Amino acid sequence: MASSTMLFKVACLAMVCMVLNTSMANGALTCAQITFTASPCIAYIRNPGAAVPAQCCNGLRSLNDQCKGTPERQDACRCLKRTVLSVPGVNLPALAGLPNKCGINLPYKITPTIDCNTVH
Repeated sequence: MASSTMLFKVACLAMVCMVLNTSMANGALTCAQITFTASPCIAYIRNPGAAVPAQCCNGLRSLNDQCKGTPERQDACRCLKRTVLSVPGVNLPALAGLPNKCGINLPYKITPTIDCNTVH
């Protein structure tokens, strides 16, 4: 019950932020949009099951496709890192395994300690 309440709060906050940030300079994604897109993954990284929810993988694939250059990837990394650090009870192996389970090829490991300046 607490995880669904947390997910609902994160989704609502992200929606409000998206509405407030609809005008984006140079087409870059805002952190609110990134958080909203990745929010279906929160329940999984707190309590992983056999399969990652399709909405989670679809959101991560979409983010990966939209973040073309190094600056966009580093910004997304920073945003996701802040988001993950704010979620209690994250299962770190589940978090690190998300890209592989979703069929996304990332040249770096996803961890709460990642140095986003090294992401290319």
